Amino acid sequence: MGVPSATVRAGLLALDELPETVLLSTSLLYRSPPFGPIPQPDFINAVAAIQTLLAPLALLSELQSIEHRYGRVRGDVRWGPRTLDLDLLLYGDRQITGEILTIPHPGLHQRAFVLYPLYEIAPQLTVPGRGPVARLLEAVREQPIQIADCPPPSSGPGL
Repeated sequence: MGVPSATVRAGLLALDELPETVLLSTSLLYRSPPFGPIPQPDFINAVAAIQTLLAPLALLSELQSIEHRYGRVRGDVRWGPRTLDLDLLLYGDRQITGEILTIPHPGLHQRAFVLYPLYEIAPQLTVPGRGPVARLLEAVREQPIQIADCPPPSSGPGL
């Protein structure tokens, strides 16, 4: 599956190549135990802030194209091993509930591997329908997570 930190960095930088989209910032990379029922290596996670004119479903499609470019094959096993997983966590202050896309991401408020990097780049953020990231972080402080031993992406506008 390659070197996870390199794949995550490449995936983050690919966000800046999306049409009508600018990569504003990225968090450090974080390492956490795998989520889900299948034994697999630790996850490497990060959060990016972008500015885009793409509609939410168009953005989701672009994210899935990046995943595919980096070798992701969507299988039947939820939370199974994958080369890259790009989730659309938030879209401004919008709340969307649909068959294909739910925003805010349904698990965002329960996962340290999302909240720590999100807090790093947007400490004042309030998650629509959930509350301030700082408060949400309090509920997941016991979940294991650490900063990964690798630098974040280092090129692109806003980085």
